[in-house]
Amino acid sequence: MPDSVALPGEPVLEVVSPDGARRFARVTQTPFHIGRGAETGNHLQLSDRRISRNCAAIVTEANRFYLEDRGQRRGLFVNGEKIESRELQNGDAISFGLEDSYEIIFRNSTGTGSDDESIPHLLTRIEHITASEPTGSGGLRKLNLLLEATTLLHSQLPLDSVLGTMLDHAVSVTDADRGLLLEGDNPANLKVRLARRSGGLRLPPESLTPSQTAISLALKQRSPVITEDLAQTGMDLAAAQSIVAQRLRAVVVIPLYANLRANTQESMINVKRGEFLGVLYMDSRRPAAFSKLDRQILDALAADAASILDNARLVERERERQRMEQEINIARDIQQALLPRDFREFPHLAVSGINFPCLSVGGDYFDVFPLSDRRTAFLIADVSGKGLGAALLTTMLQGALSGMTLGTDPARVFNHVNRFLCSHSEVGRYATMFFGILDQDGELDYINAGHPSPFLIRHGVAEEPFTEGSYPVGLVQEAEYITARVKLEPGDTLILFSDGVTEAMDPGDELYGVPRLREVLTGQSDCALDKLQKSILESVENFAKGAHQADDLTLLIVRYRSTPAVAMTDTDISSSAAAHQPANSHSDPGSNSLDAEAALQPALPAANSAASGSASNTAKPVPSAETIAPKVS
Repeated sequence: MPDSVALPGEPVLEVVSPDGARRFARVTQTPFHIGRGAETGNHLQLSDRRISRNCAAIVTEANRFYLEDRGQRRGLFVNGEKIESRELQNGDAISFGLEDSYEIIFRNSTGTGSDDESIPHLLTRIEHITASEPTGSGGLRKLNLLLEATTLLHSQLPLDSVLGTMLDHAVSVTDADRGLLLEGDNPANLKVRLARRSGGLRLPPESLTPSQTAISLALKQRSPVITEDLAQTGMDLAAAQSIVAQRLRAVVVIPLYANLRANTQESMINVKRGEFLGVLYMDSRRPAAFSKLDRQILDALAADAASILDNARLVERERERQRMEQEINIARDIQQALLPRDFREFPHLAVSGINFPCLSVGGDYFDVFPLSDRRTAFLIADVSGKGLGAALLTTMLQGALSGMTLGTDPARVFNHVNRFLCSHSEVGRYATMFFGILDQDGELDYINAGHPSPFLIRHGVAEEPFTEGSYPVGLVQEAEYITARVKLEPGDTLILFSDGVTEAMDPGDELYGVPRLREVLTGQSDCALDKLQKSILESVENFAKGAHQADDLTLLIVRYRSTPAVAMTDTDISSSAAAHQPANSHSDPGSNSLDAEAALQPALPAANSAASGSASNTAKPVPSAETIAPKVS
């Protein structure tokens, strides 16, 4: 990458994430690189797999800013038009040919690419105002007010001080008795932010009653209402109750909107008005006479006030975004810290697992914890929804289930958690879970609460034997959970996964699906767990081809291995060797000793069928009537 140089002025990129969150990045050097990931030296990093690593760059030439396409796969767009290189103007919207990806708004308040408040534009505006009308005795004074107001945009004064001066100028230009600045997110929720009377004196906001009729009319027609004499107006304002009560003769109402912005999915012809910011209101008990110059200056002052409010709102949103980002980072750190790391060695099983949330925090989690020297619990869960709400519920579930280390029966815990969530319907979330307890003898007690059936790899054949189960936890009040049991053989491997694996989508919205996962797992009996996990992730990533994923992805792999306590004796080995041909070895690569029982395990008829090309008789460890535990309510 060429050496970067510092810029004399720093434009700002307003980055709008797919979820609507906004952040700001200053263009502090050139070329300013934009793309996915940091490994290619990107200054602005976008976390969307569909965006190329070398995507775009902002460069300067003759104090102008240009956007260049540096290899975005689906093209680079400015205001909906595909470009190779384009000079950027203030307010230009940059997109990447994707409907649900990032949008970047270029904002620049200096140089030739500046906004409407640059000095050249200001002089042009003054020239336009004065060209058709002589300024007279008060014209230069009013133009000076306009110049002062515009200069305030670039000052470092407190916001209320700038807005107050702007309001004072508007009152002076209109020769009004008083002026108000009303602010709100929508026209139905307006509050007085500042109030002034002629001479720059402050007024208590609660003491004023602006004409709601005049304000409603201006908002309805989305344009200013300027009346010089209410007694002569043809509108219904003269009869308005507040106007009559206050004996008003002149009213000015100017709605304030953010800068116009183009929709990036459409052409620049289809321009939409910016969001509503507030209202500039003035009134007087004396008739007024507004010249053309006065009206144009009012329009300019209103534009200045709207720009100040818009910038202030952007700053406030950026502060709120930073605060939320800090809290989300804390939540992410806590959630990741609660996941098991550096899996300890268990005498009867080996474990590997990984979690990739699609957002900063997610609704998937897994856990592995010992219940005793002979029994180990493991689980995988997927909470409905995404983000902080799902993360909070995963933490609650993890705390509840970890309490089983104290000896609580799993079915009772599941029934209790289900009733608790259902009785708090305002939570509005549920969770699918697969929970298992594996002992040294290979007995697996499990509860499947609406979760996709884990795969069982036995003798190289991948099956889904855990199809029976109950509803997700927190979905049905009357649901009852029971513990079922299966017998595992040494070398058996369980693949637990969330639907972020099987429901991963490629750019054409095709699902990865269960058959593809089965194909990856088939024949993987002796594969080390970390390599098996890597194979699954690579298969999903290659299928997705960089498409944005809308769900968390979680894997938990558990392999049962025999222990010396249950291994065969020399006599057993000799007699078994005389009676049967030995099958393939099922030793765990992570184990320090060869699994004697697995090495001599007789090949099942299902394995023979699979070897001959038929999978119709593959073995399934179906729970028997004797091994299913009684239902516990």
